[in-house]
Amino acid sequence: MRRRAVWVRLFAVLTSTPLYAQNAQNADAINDLKAKIFDARLAQRNFSAGLRHCSELNGTNFYFEQRDRVLNLQDYRRSLDNLVTQGAFNPETRRPWNKQDAEARWAQVQKQATTDQANCAAVASLPFLEKKLKELQH
Repeated sequence: MRRRAVWVRLFAVLTSTPLYAQNAQNADAINDLKAKIFDARLAQRNFSAGLRHCSELNGTNFYFEQRDRVLNLQDYRRSLDNLVTQGAFNPETRRPWNKQDAEARWAQVQKQATTDQANCAAVASLPFLEKKLKELQH
């Protein structure tokens, strides 16, 4: 029984020292880096076709995967407005384009432009993150 009490006190002392806190912070930093690396590798795998267009994906453009092209947001907005004005057929809704359809699609491509930009940034940071992780682990 005494022996167990000694170990409990020793453990309490060791875990309350600054060294333990430093190791915990280091472990948190390592886990954070591993999560960022995982996200970057996931983006690299899932966005592989769009990666070659990263120089253009700066938030004002988005990658249109179906045509393997980069489209300008403002030009796309004008096209949506024209589809509404012309009453063109919308194959997704199976009826003519209306203002609500255009607004929904506009919000979707704006989000996509932001996501594409973030994917490019994540993949570009991958070598730096891996180097930083290696430094922290040694």
